[in-house]
Amino acid sequence: MCGQQRRQCSTTRKACAYQVVYLSSNTSSTGILVEDTLHLITDDSPLKDVDAQITLGCGIIQTGTFLEGAAPNGLFGLGMDAISVPSVLASRGLAANSFSMCFGPDGLGRIVFGDKGSSDQGETPFNIDKLHPTYSISVTQITVLKNVTDLNFNAIFDSGTSFTYMNDPVYTVISEKFNSATKDKRHPPDSSLPFEYCYDLSANQTTISVPDVNLTMEGGTQFYITDPIIVTSVQGGGYVYCLGVVKSEDINIIGQNFMTGYRIVFDREKMVLGWKASDCYDARTSNTLPVSP
Repeated sequence: MCGQQRRQCSTTRKACAYQVVYLSSNTSSTGILVEDTLHLITDDSPLKDVDAQITLGCGIIQTGTFLEGAAPNGLFGLGMDAISVPSVLASRGLAANSFSMCFGPDGLGRIVFGDKGSSDQGETPFNIDKLHPTYSISVTQITVLKNVTDLNFNAIFDSGTSFTYMNDPVYTVISEKFNSATKDKRHPPDSSLPFEYCYDLSANQTTISVPDVNLTMEGGTQFYITDPIIVTSVQGGGYVYCLGVVKSEDINIIGQNFMTGYRIVFDREKMVLGWKASDCYDARTSNTLPVSP
């Protein structure tokens, strides 16, 4: 997106517009590209300041889910394009061409540029489409509780998407297996919820028995979903928990909710996705000297 938009700018004095449309219903971000300075500090000792000129999207119009809660101010590019922040840092020799993101159960997290992970992390290769490169991986099995289903499909790891989206037959398999393993009463169809498989919580219920869900990645490594559910209030009062998967009509996306509890490494040098359980606060063991914001 950014590279194409930038090439359309006739002069450096003229504003360069961007528009990104997301999978979430009617969700988009429109604005202009701007240059700014990113102030970083190295993770090695002694600590050193690093300033990098980057390009980001300054949002003007946001639609869809961006209007709920705290609206974003624009876009911070983390893709494989040359204009993205990791690409810029790597091209200037400021960090390895890799970065990690960690999403804690409290909703907070961190991003570390140059992080290539650790030797004991799980890994699976990226499927690279040279025309439209994304962080796409291959899954060979879905396991819910102890029920294993052989199912080969591709999915994009996208930290910019809050929930996970699956198309059929993947959506039907994971949803029906989850439903069969859940003991709580299923909530009636509710158009106010983006999820189809939701379950009522009683007023005095303090625990939820959630079936284990895990994905077998290409290469055989397991990716355990630490928290596959979303707890939310419903109209008329009360709460439900839902399998945090939305039915997609096209591509499969592993969203932020399925990444919770992991340090996810996007290694663009080895072209692999890495992951290791983390609370996002403990110091990491890394085989590079990363740069942290």
